[in-house]
Amino acid sequence: MKIVVIGGTGLIGTNLVNRLREKDHEVVAAAPNTGVNTITGEGLAEALAGAQVVVDVANSPSFEARAALEFFETSGRNLLAAEAAAGVGHHLALSVVGTERLLENGYLRAKMAQENLIKASGIPYTILHSTQFFEFIDGIIKSGAEGDVIRLSPALVQPIASDDVAAALADLALGPPLNATVEVAGPEARPLDKFARKLLAVTGDRRQVIADVHARYFGTELNDRSLTPGDHPRLGSTRFEDWLSRSAARR
Repeated sequence: MKIVVIGGTGLIGTNLVNRLREKDHEVVAAAPNTGVNTITGEGLAEALAGAQVVVDVANSPSFEARAALEFFETSGRNLLAAEAAAGVGHHLALSVVGTERLLENGYLRAKMAQENLIKASGIPYTILHSTQFFEFIDGIIKSGAEGDVIRLSPALVQPIASDDVAAALADLALGPPLNATVEVAGPEARPLDKFARKLLAVTGDRRQVIADVHARYFGTELNDRSLTPGDHPRLGSTRFEDWLSRSAARR
């Protein structure tokens, strides 16, 4: 089976491409640096020729609201039109748990616009909502840092290893389109500030983390439902402590 992975050279895309190739599928790692650009349309028709499945894990280079919306709408329209022309039978896209609950966040409004394009396209689809990656916690810490103090929400989050997200995408890519949104999350939920303290302790960072219910998560206040999945998500198998141990060993 021919599968095209849009964003196939990034964190998730590279992992997914390798997983699918190990199963002997023909996989195209599509990205601007491989000659495929969903914004300009360059190389898109050629990459999609003969493809049965397209997996879109591309991300906006900017989290600013207008830039993100322009990226996801332009990329989405170009990609879905090319898929329709090529007769692609399954569009699989990666999105974010909580998108529909945090629409005051400009980036998540852009992701919702992307999802609406997919649902209206007429192409059979599956949307995977993932919680935030373990790899992104460092970025969350930086967003809340003010000198030697880091203010973070104590709201529950249920982050996941990117490797487990790639595994879920591989499974969905090889299955039939669900015409629905499914969720994947890490094995356990904890307050965001506790995940941050654990990461800082392992890296020897002595800055103080303060739990603040009004601390903004990229401009948005959180509650325990904001970024946690519903009742029956797929669950990744990697615990945060195990991921930390492996990350420390690599460092």
